Amino acid sequence: QVQLVESGGGLVQPGGSLRLSCVASGFTFSSYVMSWYRQTPEKERELVATITTAGVKNYADSVKGRFTISRDNAKNTIYLQMNSLKPEDTAVYYCKAVRRTFGTYDYWGQGTQVTVSS
Repeated sequence: QVQLVESGGGLVQPGGSLRLSCVASGFTFSSYVMSWYRQTPEKERELVATITTAGVKNYADSVKGRFTISRDNAKNTIYLQMNSLKPEDTAVYYCKAVRRTFGTYDYWGQGTQVTVSS
């Protein structure tokens, strides 16, 4: 059974930090490109950061220099270190696993709420 379980969300003041985690199970984690997305009620789900199987990282312009994505294949886990948080970072954050070799596979987690407010 495939599962992606996010954790680490919460309420933080502007300028603060949070670290999100996403633990994967039920598939070969190291073979998947992993990403973080976020969504608010007013906007479509948007890509925040991606890390490939080789460890190459890409970020949305809005989070460059503030967020860092990483992965630990031994723990089947990805992380999103979020620093200098802004109110506009408030959203539900989701992790996604994608594989496009030997078929097409897309898996989503259930999301974790991040609220940046004073």
